[in-house]
Amino acid sequence: MKVICEGLDLSDAVLKVIKATAVRTTNPILEGIRLFASEDTLTLSATDLEISIEKTIPADVKIAGEIVVPGKFFADFVKKLSNEQIELSSTEQGTLKIKYTDSEGYLQLLNSSEFPIIKPFEESDSFVISKLAFRDAIEKTIFAVAIDDARPILKGCKFEIKGKELTVVALDGFRIAEVKHSIISSTKDMSFVIPARSLSEMSKMIDGEDEELKVLVSDNYVMATIGSTNIMSRKLEGEFINYKSALVSNAATEIIVNKQQLEYGLERASLLARFNTNNLVKFDIKEKLLTMTSSSDIGNVTEKLTISLEGKDLVIAFNARYISDCLRNIEEEYIKMSFVSSIYPCMISSPDNNSYVFVVFPVRLIGD
Repeated sequence: MKVICEGLDLSDAVLKVIKATAVRTTNPILEGIRLFASEDTLTLSATDLEISIEKTIPADVKIAGEIVVPGKFFADFVKKLSNEQIELSSTEQGTLKIKYTDSEGYLQLLNSSEFPIIKPFEESDSFVISKLAFRDAIEKTIFAVAIDDARPILKGCKFEIKGKELTVVALDGFRIAEVKHSIISSTKDMSFVIPARSLSEMSKMIDGEDEELKVLVSDNYVMATIGSTNIMSRKLEGEFINYKSALVSNAATEIIVNKQQLEYGLERASLLARFNTNNLVKFDIKEKLLTMTSSSDIGNVTEKLTISLEGKDLVIAFNARYISDCLRNIEEEYIKMSFVSSIYPCMISSPDNNSYVFVVFPVRLIGD
């Protein structure tokens, strides 16, 4: 293989695909990046068998072929050459010659025959959605995925397509995030779970252009093509938790509150709540006032907000971080908070539509 390419293109591609290399593995080939030169393009790819990323860049291909390089070292090396034109050529000694200006370096190659084959999708089901809607659905739910291994299925977001609507949900046993978006088209109704890590990489690669995005769905994999980058993810297997029963449908207490005022007040109250083991902030809802209090050995904080209240007065407590995580993902000026009682989950939603729902489970107060 022998190719000439721009250092900026190569560096950008390497920094994208390196995210899919394995960090700790007994199989060194999964730490590598595959370079495949054909016609007038160079395609870089990496995989850890859960996520695969493939990026194609223009190149002057002198000799077509493929090689696998050690990912981390190659990435560290080429990102220092972003302003140079680079010539890459494999040698008979099993090395890669990297030539730039009047300098050159050599890198020992890995065995390309051991690199996992990333099979192309053929005759897959698919759905088409706005790129920005897809990114929004990810960003508004991914914070609520589980981070431990007790229930592996909860380390991803569930995607469910019915008709022209996409519902994305994540939960970790302490909170639930559900977001709905319209889609442009789909081949059929479907449901699957994508790992949070894969979704995070997909989200990062979506720019501000609101174009259509086609997502391919096979029996075991999902693939999104964003520009000249393909991201393929293995689906998570297992039965996702039926969370619908946690959504409040018979609220005894509902309040409308300014989102920013609640967010800022909660942040101040949290300064002391962090010194408690459960990060507890108490909500006292009465008439037209929401009073938030937190205390610890070093002091206490009381925050009062004006609200609109329908229903009963209520005292309930939460881990402040779980409420704050939800508020950071809301752009509206006002939010609705719905409660059944002090021991049932709180539901945070829009006062005007059902585009999102966040559910936070309370912390029981002594005497509940």
